[in-house]
Amino acid sequence: MGEGSAVFVMESEESAARRNVEPLAELRGYAATSDAHHLTEPSATGESAARAMVMALAEAGIDSSEVGYINAHGTSTPLNDKHETKAIKVALGEDAYRVPISSSKSMTGHLLGAGGALEAAICVMAMRDGLIPPTINLDEPDPECDLNYTPNAALKLELDVAMSNSFGFGGHNSVLVFSKPRQGRQE
Repeated sequence: MGEGSAVFVMESEESAARRNVEPLAELRGYAATSDAHHLTEPSATGESAARAMVMALAEAGIDSSEVGYINAHGTSTPLNDKHETKAIKVALGEDAYRVPISSSKSMTGHLLGAGGALEAAICVMAMRDGLIPPTINLDEPDPECDLNYTPNAALKLELDVAMSNSFGFGGHNSVLVFSKPRQGRQE
């Protein structure tokens, strides 16, 4: 457990253009769900977390085939990681096996108040820099966590869309979908 912070300046495309500012990313979609399953244990089905991912992608108008990176909630606990893996598979189908995933918590610890904000900033930086951060210390993967969790080394990859998962105590689930600004996307 730890703490940290990240700050975003969010403004309309028109406002940024008036100020002659080049945006780093666009927040394209957001969704929140609650499974109200248990105070600290995620739902075993992953259904509510999966629904948040599907809803955020739908709001963004983005297909799962376009997702280039997921910053997982990834607490490195047996229950969370298995259930999040299941939720990603439900939400993305076969694309779950293609998209690189990592947990920035492996490097920062679990930032309680600012975890979601920092992880969103990491998604934006991954798109900007074309670099997927690793999940460090992933030496013995759980066989039930069989997706590409980018173990121990960053991955150079150009991407246009990134998704940030935040699944909190009490079954609170939120997902953000970012894309490169329109002028920076490969259409």
